[in-house]
Amino acid sequence: MLLTTKLFKLHYCLKIKQLPIIYLKHCLRLEIPKFLFNSNKIILSKKSVNSFLYIAKKSSKSLRLIAFSLPVLCPLHRIARCKGRIVTSIDRSYKQQFISQPVSWAEFLSLIRPYFLWLFCAAVAAAFIAALNIKIPIILGQLVNQIYLFIRQDGGNFVFSGLKPIALKLVSVYVAQAFATFLCITSLSLMGEKMSADLRIRLFSHLLELPMPFFDAQKSGELSDRLNSDIQQFKSSFKECTAQGLRTTAQVNSFFNYFIFFFNFWTVGCIFSLYQLNPQMTLFTISIIPVVVVTGSFFGAILRKLSSRAQTQNGIVAGVAAEAFQNIRTVKVFAMEDAEASLYEREVNKSKSLYSQLGLGIGLFQAASNLFLNGLILGVLYGGGQLVISNAISPGDLMAFLATAQTIQRSLAQLSFVFGSGMKVWSSCGRIMEILRLDSKYGKDGTFIIPTHSFVGDIELSNVHFSYPTRSGHEVLKGLNMSIENGKTIAICGASGTGKSTVAALIERIYEPIAGQIKLDGIDLNKLDPKWLRKNVIGVISQEPVLFSTSIRENICYGKADANEREIMQAASLANASQFIEQFPQGYDTIVGERGVTLSGGQKQRIAIARALIKNTPIIILDEATSALDTESERLIHQALNRALIGRTVIIIAHRLSTIKNADCIYVLDNGTVIEKGTHQQLIKNRNGKYYELIKEQEEHSRSASSTDAF
Repeated sequence: MLLTTKLFKLHYCLKIKQLPIIYLKHCLRLEIPKFLFNSNKIILSKKSVNSFLYIAKKSSKSLRLIAFSLPVLCPLHRIARCKGRIVTSIDRSYKQQFISQPVSWAEFLSLIRPYFLWLFCAAVAAAFIAALNIKIPIILGQLVNQIYLFIRQDGGNFVFSGLKPIALKLVSVYVAQAFATFLCITSLSLMGEKMSADLRIRLFSHLLELPMPFFDAQKSGELSDRLNSDIQQFKSSFKECTAQGLRTTAQVNSFFNYFIFFFNFWTVGCIFSLYQLNPQMTLFTISIIPVVVVTGSFFGAILRKLSSRAQTQNGIVAGVAAEAFQNIRTVKVFAMEDAEASLYEREVNKSKSLYSQLGLGIGLFQAASNLFLNGLILGVLYGGGQLVISNAISPGDLMAFLATAQTIQRSLAQLSFVFGSGMKVWSSCGRIMEILRLDSKYGKDGTFIIPTHSFVGDIELSNVHFSYPTRSGHEVLKGLNMSIENGKTIAICGASGTGKSTVAALIERIYEPIAGQIKLDGIDLNKLDPKWLRKNVIGVISQEPVLFSTSIRENICYGKADANEREIMQAASLANASQFIEQFPQGYDTIVGERGVTLSGGQKQRIAIARALIKNTPIIILDEATSALDTESERLIHQALNRALIGRTVIIIAHRLSTIKNADCIYVLDNGTVIEKGTHQQLIKNRNGKYYELIKEQEEHSRSASSTDAF
């Protein structure tokens, strides 16, 4: 139900009606306004409303406020057409807005600055072409005048001797023009390919450096679309736009809602040539340019928005397809092929609609431009014909003027294509810059490395609070305290959702606590180099091991690229994986398929164990590493772990409590805090404790499962 205006003073309501819409997700993540509420009503303070008004006024002008919704406690309503990705990471030490913003010229030039030499070569070639284009109409006019003179004087020898040098001059100009055109286009092509490759590498590297809060809020398919489609479109459209732009009379820059005129060498030369031929007709000819510019600025503003929305929708389409393919087994198991196809069709149709509107806009602009420009040629013919009749100019002058005017006409006729390409360049550039603007230094400010000779491996968690960026209102850990001694096996257990895996993620520095400290050998993790920590100190074996679509050998040595054959085989042997690996025809060179699809769950887990062991890290985290396996696979893996983990600090995130009975210390979590700790024997004695309760629940579940299996 909608919150009535009775809750607010009238002047607040009047202000709110003028505000732009902010997405619910965007508003809640910023944690403004601060609502004071109970189960039945909302009480807004004057300060809260003023805070909301201030933030709302800062929001995008393209959105509008709809209403106050009681269930969501926020004055927002999601509009389908505003599907632009607004993703805000709310971790208190990482607040990044991933939204569409205008691209500045400084940002655009930063992308092309490394390739200025190639662009300079293309511009020089274009200037040379322009200089030649000044001469071509004049030479053509001289030819016409010679022929006209021959007709009047009837002198064949005069024609031959007069035309030969002019014809040779014209041929030489055409040859030089062809060479300059080759140089211009080749320079732009080489520039485009190099820029595309470098930009793709830069963007991919930057994406890999971004923190987990960013990826938690994104779809991998949409990121892949930005990495591939956006850069490809930026490259192709930039080359097309630049090549056409160097030959176009004027380009209108409406990207920032004002006009900047860029007269290129060709057009300036042509206009100069026209002025030499006839100043009066030149003024008439160039009078059409403002009309084209005004028309272009009008269509340009519309086309830019359409292009941006179309590319955003294209990313959504790519995300839907990627998600379906990544989860194809789930799709088939639930017989959801038709539903996924319908979803994809719906998103594709939205994309088709936006691109159709974009094509319609470009078509309308081209039609309007051609109408004006063809009228220009007709005007030149009419006015020039009158001047020839009155002997004000010669037929050759009219021919030269008409040829030059047609050059301008053809140049301006390309304006629509330049606009279309320019819109694509700018929107692609904007989507690329959205990612490059994001700060990749979150959680990476530490540079300290503990020397090997002084490294111990003690971990201390003190009063740690944490909430996931995508659920900032829900605190997972609430003042957690935990001590992990070097060489000990520590188990963390509790009901689902109590923060067991979160503790592991914080120790790995995948996330940062919002309060409290995590120390390694007395040094705050924030001061340590995170890459050193993950590469040399901590090894992780997760519940769902992820293998890459490459060989078993490359998967095992993924964390240690310089591992030799002996180290690979030793790690596989410790993980009880060597036996089944050697049974494959290609052995360690067997390709496992995407996400290890050709291997069983137990085989994938053992390869993941080998991958963790080959790093030989002093700390190993087992994040429910055997909870999803059958009994035999679990037995083999426990055998491997019992051998491999001797002398290491082991942190077990436990699901099956039967696997942690031998742990040196067991921490029991509930509601984000430690409520019990001790050995298995100590905890089991407390019949009123949470650990005892969990043990009994699992024993009853096991008996129930055994009874079911008996039938």
